[in-house]
Amino acid sequence: MSVYLDNNATTRPLDSVVEAMLPLLQADYANPSSMHRAGQSVRHRIESAREQVAGLIHAEPKEIVFTSGGTESINLAIRGVLTPQPARRHLITSTVEHSAVRQLATQLAREGYQIDEIGVDRAGRLDIGELVDKVKDDTALISVIHVNNETGVIADVKRVCEVAAARGVRVHVDAVQSAGKVALDVRDLPVSLLSLSAHKLHGPKGVGALYLRRRTRLTPIVYGGRQEGDRRPGTENVSGIVGFGVAAAEAASLPLETIQRIRHLRDDLEARVRAAIPIAHVIGGAADRVCNTANIGFERLQAEALLILLSERGICASAGAACSSGSLEPSHVLQAMGIDPQVAHGAIRFSLSRFTTAEDIDQAVVVLTQVVERLSARVV
Repeated sequence: MSVYLDNNATTRPLDSVVEAMLPLLQADYANPSSMHRAGQSVRHRIESAREQVAGLIHAEPKEIVFTSGGTESINLAIRGVLTPQPARRHLITSTVEHSAVRQLATQLAREGYQIDEIGVDRAGRLDIGELVDKVKDDTALISVIHVNNETGVIADVKRVCEVAAARGVRVHVDAVQSAGKVALDVRDLPVSLLSLSAHKLHGPKGVGALYLRRRTRLTPIVYGGRQEGDRRPGTENVSGIVGFGVAAAEAASLPLETIQRIRHLRDDLEARVRAAIPIAHVIGGAADRVCNTANIGFERLQAEALLILLSERGICASAGAACSSGSLEPSHVLQAMGIDPQVAHGAIRFSLSRFTTAEDIDQAVVVLTQVVERLSARVV
């Protein structure tokens, strides 16, 4: 039986999510845009899910736009807000963003936008002073990741919003890794846009959402039908949306004790690994982090070799972001933090979930210790 510690890459769908989705794939398959009773019944299911997703972040249902996932939500947010502001050609992001933001920013630079990145300290915390200095009169948007997908470090988004508000700049937050793990309340967090993904919080893959605060102008990036209030055309992924709604409702009611239990298991993993393996370094441990993420670097070892041997012994983990696996270079996040390359090359991300048990951690520590000893013996 494998031990799955790669929940920042994706999570196991809840049984209740699968059960809710199945009827939409079988009997209730009508198109929600159809006017007949069957179609309108399905439409009602979508709107119920919209209420559930809105409830997770304390938004209004009309402020939720369903998409195909976090990446589309991010692209729609950034491009959709830049287009209506032709006089503002400046975007600010950070050096530790997800590739969905980084790659889009690279493309926008080719199109003539000016892109500025704010840095982080060695613990992965945003340099707010640098942000203050970089905001300009033509800044259209500030886009920051809330919880870093590699290190679990939580950004001070409230402070970012304060800086933005002082200059009349909108803020987009990538909350893909924070939703379901960190309390999100858009009534108190004055962001204009916020991106979500279902499969990071025990929902299905292929569905996400964009929170769009009222009176925020947004231009579609895809054209076609009039679904999602003319903001995201295309026949809706009904089963995915309904599954997302169930997962969001479950996340909203997750007991604090569950979050504390996950954090305890994560802390236990880190402490035992550091005690057993002298070359282990916890990355981002000095910062405020989400409960489930441990990024541990093993000095002078290679992450790829570690992951292969761990996988052979039934331990599922990852090297940084799953979508950048296969690269021989340390992740851009660890480079931005100034992590010693000898540590960064051997950095492994372990990410837990509500399904992780103490026995899982016991097995992971034993196997990891054996794997590191084997690889260390080869290092001259």
